[in-house]
Amino acid sequence: MAFELMASMMCADYRNLEKEVQELEKGGIDSFHIDIMDGRYVPNFAMSLNDLICIRSLTDKPLDVHLMVEHPINTIDLFTHNLKKGDTIYIHPEAEYHPSTTLQRIIDAGITPGIAINPGTSIEEVKMLLRIVKKVLVMSVNPGNASQMFLPYVREKYDELLAIKELMNIKIYWDGACGSDKIKEYAPLGVDGFVLGTTLLFGKKASYGETLSRIREMRF
Repeated sequence: MAFELMASMMCADYRNLEKEVQELEKGGIDSFHIDIMDGRYVPNFAMSLNDLICIRSLTDKPLDVHLMVEHPINTIDLFTHNLKKGDTIYIHPEAEYHPSTTLQRIIDAGITPGIAINPGTSIEEVKMLLRIVKKVLVMSVNPGNASQMFLPYVREKYDELLAIKELMNIKIYWDGACGSDKIKEYAPLGVDGFVLGTTLLFGKKASYGETLSRIREMRF
């Protein structure tokens, strides 16, 4: 069973970011998830453009850039200019007056377009955007902080998306409170990838390679 594992880099040890990237890559991570927060759309500041540029220079693996910022159209070129084909940018539709315009800018730059869906956002609200994006990042916690509790009602959102996945030609990704139990349950159902943070990957005694191998060797 094929599914992607992405490292949530806001949870990494910033005392030696280069080593973190190298160890994750050596351990078999599929991509690096970059959370950009502006302190307005979400009540927190996280990674910055400079962090993105640094990580992009350290690896050839894809980057998944999650923009938790107000009106990303105003700064989208700063991000697309520092990414390459195969990288992804997710925006939150609620953060933009005309999200389709921002998504088209991402497409025009040769970057994979995606949307991130908050726990309180219904699939019906963003359904038309599913026809122009390639990836959907479903938040199973409220955006803005690591180490939050899973919100059980989000299960319905995954079920709705999985039912229309082939029709819309999208990939579906899990972000937030991702433990091995969630991977075992939802990878067989068709969720394409999982963002790994403090619940499963970072701050553990096991090496990144050991953790990632254990996930991939789970019985489904």
